[in-house]
Amino acid sequence: MNGYELLIAFGGGIFGAAIGALAAFEFVGLLVIAMTVAQIVSGAPSGFIDFPFGMFGPHTGGFAAGVAATAWAAKTGKLSSGRAITAGLCGLGAWDVLLVGGIFGALGYVITWLLNQLPALPSGGAWTDTVALTVVISGIIARLAFGKTGLFGKPAAGVRRFNPPQETCWVPYHSRSPQLTLLGLGIGLMAGYLGLTFGGDGALLAFGISAFSLIFLHFNTQVPVSHHIALPAALAAVASHSLLWAALVGLACALIGEWASRLFLVHGDTHIDPPAFTIALMTSVINVLAMAGIFALVPLF
Repeated sequence: MNGYELLIAFGGGIFGAAIGALAAFEFVGLLVIAMTVAQIVSGAPSGFIDFPFGMFGPHTGGFAAGVAATAWAAKTGKLSSGRAITAGLCGLGAWDVLLVGGIFGALGYVITWLLNQLPALPSGGAWTDTVALTVVISGIIARLAFGKTGLFGKPAAGVRRFNPPQETCWVPYHSRSPQLTLLGLGIGLMAGYLGLTFGGDGALLAFGISAFSLIFLHFNTQVPVSHHIALPAALAAVASHSLLWAALVGLACALIGEWASRLFLVHGDTHIDPPAFTIALMTSVINVLAMAGIFALVPLF
């Protein structure tokens, strides 16, 4: 890490806040698709990965900076909701909102760098997805600094934390178990194929496709939020060489993501990202299972 990279992360944070957290994340998805397709076709790794997973990654300007700027805009009365991550904040005409985005862009870069200094697992695998974990940490910082509901939020009177009305859920149209189960299995199978076929590049491609698909939300098309299903499922396929393990991990991720939304997001007034929480947790689980030999011990098709 150096001052040059921090300046880029700061600038990316301003840009990410200006176009809005969700739009910035969709750009990350597009960049990841382009990068992974180029790597698959050429057969050679690319240093470009340092941009969509580094200086303009989800933990910096590619999402987290916009989340924090949105929370600040709501705190200062410029935006009606601190969870309005689809809002392009440049339209507010408020320089302080964009500045917060820049600060959190640089902060996210520093946090990820610090997390990356921790040792890997004995097997050499990553102990977690540090980018995803940084998104969670950044969201928590923004909640505590700019929100009013505390870390876990405050359920409304008569509402149970883990069984809220469907209309108040994170993504209402896929908030119930039957729908989640099928989405987890289906997306897990698709992502697992990419992981089995293209290895690590396939896992990143699965993430990129799912992330970029969120662009359709801007056109009022009810697409699933699925990157937290696709990436771990593809990683599980790479680790286990099994399509069924990918499907099972996809199912688990769908359910964990919904659970995390009810723990952190639904009852709060700022955005703490359920997919990032799921990716960080399940990356750790998958790598520990691989290290312990569970995938080899329980081989699946």
